[in-house]
Amino acid sequence: MKIGIDAMGGDFAPKAIVEGIILAANEIPADTTIVLIGNVQDIQQIIDNQNYKGTNIEIVEANETIEMGEHPVRALQSKPNSSIGVGFKLLKTGEIDVFASAGNTGAMMVGSLFSIKTIEGVQRPPIAGFAPQIDGKLAVILDIGANADVKPEMLAQFGVLGSIYAEATMGIDTPRVALMNIGEEEEKGSLVAQQAYKLMKENTSINFIGNIEGKDFFKGKADVIVTDGFTGNILLKMGESLYGIMKDRGIRDEFLDKTNYEAVGGSPIIGVNGNVIIAHGSSSATAAKNMVHLCRKVVESKVTEKIKEALS
Repeated sequence: MKIGIDAMGGDFAPKAIVEGIILAANEIPADTTIVLIGNVQDIQQIIDNQNYKGTNIEIVEANETIEMGEHPVRALQSKPNSSIGVGFKLLKTGEIDVFASAGNTGAMMVGSLFSIKTIEGVQRPPIAGFAPQIDGKLAVILDIGANADVKPEMLAQFGVLGSIYAEATMGIDTPRVALMNIGEEEEKGSLVAQQAYKLMKENTSINFIGNIEGKDFFKGKADVIVTDGFTGNILLKMGESLYGIMKDRGIRDEFLDKTNYEAVGGSPIIGVNGNVIIAHGSSSATAAKNMVHLCRKVVESKVTEKIKEALS
């Protein structure tokens, strides 16, 4: 297995990313190689400073970087040798099995759509996040930012994609799929939510349990939570803020620790022809390490192939 990592993406790159990759390299099996993409000299200097003597890290040169504030399409077009651009080239040619970056989210989304492209039958690929539950498990929430405006058919498909992902990567049989809404009753919510409810209720390929409200977000009622990218992003970042507030007040709690973005390390784009992980822009070394473990899980699960089979 080869895991491609954008070493130059993120607020604290390349130092935090490379240091996290070294932590991960000491934990992963010998048959897994991490391919760091970016400025070879800078990356090698950090590796040397960490006294890393292992053999499962490779470096691929990319002499350009797409900055956080750059326009995604223009940046990818004008910087073909950027770490993100090179990463997608390697993913497309099969030289790496997964590509992850804490860099420009828009560029990662555009690269996915125009380089490896969308799986046939997927309307709009969502980004999946993970919400800790009070029973100790994680719920998959999608979308968390790729699609702020959605149609009912898109939400219904998010339920299918999330269900396949939860079963493949988390080992959950017949995952419980819920629609985020302002009430539990079928007739509640916007016209989009009401129509999505009907479509999901009629879909026998998922275990649809109906609507859940915001108060149920962490309650363990569902394994897959479906919503639009606008709402999903707000919900997830609200959860992250709880961790920050409690940490500042000196309060530690096992559940709250899981709302910290570092705990999972990234969010997969679901429904594209390859494994792509988007990490938090503020990724620390710990987050980068956990990003590698998430990459391994996604590749091993063969979730992309399973989505293709389900939609063929």
